[in-house]
Amino acid sequence: MRTAHLAWERHGGEPGLLLLHGFSDSGACWDPVLAELTAHAGAITLDARGHGSSGLPEAPTGTAANAADAALLLDALGLPPVVVIGHSMGALAAAALAAARPELVRALVLEDPPGPHHTLAADAMPSWLAELQALDLDARIAKGRADNPGWPDAEYGPWAVSKGEFDARYYDLPYEPGPPLLTSLAAVTCPTLLIYGEVSRGGLLAETDAEDCADAAAGPFTALRVTGAGHCVRRDYPAAFTAAVTDFLSE
Repeated sequence: MRTAHLAWERHGGEPGLLLLHGFSDSGACWDPVLAELTAHAGAITLDARGHGSSGLPEAPTGTAANAADAALLLDALGLPPVVVIGHSMGALAAAALAAARPELVRALVLEDPPGPHHTLAADAMPSWLAELQALDLDARIAKGRADNPGWPDAEYGPWAVSKGEFDARYYDLPYEPGPPLLTSLAAVTCPTLLIYGEVSRGGLLAETDAEDCADAAAGPFTALRVTGAGHCVRRDYPAAFTAAVTDFLSE
């Protein structure tokens, strides 16, 4: 489905969840955990601008733009407040959305967002992404398997497809980082769950960063560190991720 430049899909019953993916992924990258998440409520998966099947407006990219796109979709659908679940780039957008438009967000789940010492800005496409785009789909899947042998089988296809869908023109546009995570959390009053992994495994948040998030949050805040997980907790330990989200939503 499309709303303005945005591509999105509806899953399950009445939507109660909005899922925002990370950089170079797409809404389809949530597919492997959708069955568990939609057992609680229907979900909407949104492709960020320049990702998946969404268009890329001639406008700045960054957290504020992604949060505004999410608000645009929720306003168009006229839904009651939803739980927003975001990974990495999507987690920054989710927090910014909850801070700017609290009437749209009932609760937040943030999967390993970039913390105070990280930025998503770049002057050109990262070499790892350019190398993946130069491969065909089968080769990208093989690369994903080789680099991440512990992921469930269902993860490799959507991950590999999304890398080919990413619009390289993204780097021709201005990047506006938008509000940092701690700034957004200081204005977020809804319940928030932070799920993160280990820096040594590629996670973006150290335990001290999670403590800073807890101190900054204006509303109820829970942090869960999943031992052994890296930047994408739900791919590394899907059962731990979905159990944590389910427990949080049931409360």
